[in-house]
Amino acid sequence: MTAPMPRRIVVAGGGTAGWMTAAALTRTLGRTAAVTLVESDTIGTVGVGESTIPPLITFNRLLGITEAEFMAATQATFKLGIQFDGWKGPGDSYFHAFGLTGKDHWAAGFQHFWLEGQARGHQQSYDDYCLELIAARESKFAHLPDDRLSYAYQLDSTLYGRFLRRMAESDGARRIEGRIARVDLDGESGDIAALVLDDGSRVEGDLFVDCTGFRALLIEQALHVGYDDWTHWLPCDSAIAVQTESVRPPVPYTRAMAHDAGWQWRIPLQHRVGNGIVYCSRYLTREAALDRLLGNVEGKVLTEPNMLRFVTGARRKQWHRNCVAIGLAGGFMEPLESTSIHLIQRAILRLIRLLPAAGAISPHDIAEFNDQQLTDMDQIRDFLILHYKVTERRDSPFWRQCAAMDIPDSLAQKIGLFRETGRVFRRNDELFAENSWIQVMLGQGITPAARHPIAAKLPDEELDRFLSGLRQGIATTVRGLPAHSDYVSRYCGAAPT
Repeated sequence: MTAPMPRRIVVAGGGTAGWMTAAALTRTLGRTAAVTLVESDTIGTVGVGESTIPPLITFNRLLGITEAEFMAATQATFKLGIQFDGWKGPGDSYFHAFGLTGKDHWAAGFQHFWLEGQARGHQQSYDDYCLELIAARESKFAHLPDDRLSYAYQLDSTLYGRFLRRMAESDGARRIEGRIARVDLDGESGDIAALVLDDGSRVEGDLFVDCTGFRALLIEQALHVGYDDWTHWLPCDSAIAVQTESVRPPVPYTRAMAHDAGWQWRIPLQHRVGNGIVYCSRYLTREAALDRLLGNVEGKVLTEPNMLRFVTGARRKQWHRNCVAIGLAGGFMEPLESTSIHLIQRAILRLIRLLPAAGAISPHDIAEFNDQQLTDMDQIRDFLILHYKVTERRDSPFWRQCAAMDIPDSLAQKIGLFRETGRVFRRNDELFAENSWIQVMLGQGITPAARHPIAAKLPDEELDRFLSGLRQGIATTVRGLPAHSDYVSRYCGAAPT
């Protein structure tokens, strides 16, 4: 049995997820659907998803957002990747950059030619062949022709929500202020019939989007879809976030600094710095975590600490009956690789693609949405587990637990293939492409035991010329780039000091 085409779409909850959803639906569906968003000013939002990845550029362009206007409104800076400190071992550091490294051959990735060079005595790091990485380390940035510099944003997610709210409301979205007291189900179908607010008013709809965060008021508390707990792979269950004054020009990258029970982030915006600590409460108390965080920030603390508890995992169904979960209502993975806003974006665009122009919603569309969404989450989960599993750290019970844990077969295959052969393959359009896996696996300490034989065919002079030409091209480009902070100031108006 199929449900009627949704004409009234109700978004439960605001924040980044709610207003991204409302803005995208109103702008793309236009008059074919009436979008209503219900939120309460008395309920806070998590508001810590401040570091993003390149697909957000596409999302903003689809909505017709002018980049400079968006960046000024959200006090954003550019981001070229993430610097990981202390993950392989205390004192070690590596960089996961956007974009590509080197130049691939049709038969083998660039890493095989770099490994061949290492075997012949070359001393240059794999990092030296990535434009984004070198630009980040020199704190330089500019838009280049043909989008040759791959980037994302470091932004104030609360301001992003406000920016999208203005856009959504100007496009016709209706906002209702109120706290959701209960969810009424249709006695016959079991679908959601209405949201009942604390003043007794009812908000009826045909399709409901659950953006109520960790509470998951609709998808879980009302529809009971169940939750898959991944803490046996990703044991961190707590976080504390604070904002601090900027004490130096913002760099175009995020930092993820490992400690003995988790890690800490640092995200430089135009007007402030976002900081947070992620930890496993089994090995670190909240008080000790707060002390560690405050002892490792730069600049005056501007906000009260925001304490979070979470269970890493995913709802077993992201779309059930006439309810779609988007954002934290659908699941949670720690922001180690800045995927929180990306998963919101993917779910929104997937929902729009699977809404028919007329007629009824097919159960096959619902099944396809769930399959694609959960595949995304499984693949991102594996990439996050990689950071914890492949490590030389044995300096604390936390890291010993991570090193000893069993991992999904899908991840074990990726690691084993790279360790033995140097090969990496991207499957099913997964988010993290080959170069991301290579950078992290090399950075975490894996050195492949072999390389593709085609790399050995190059004579010494030809290999030298190929590798040095790549390095020189990157060095020339980076020399011509302005300082990141200067470019931000000219392009989108840096906040006053």
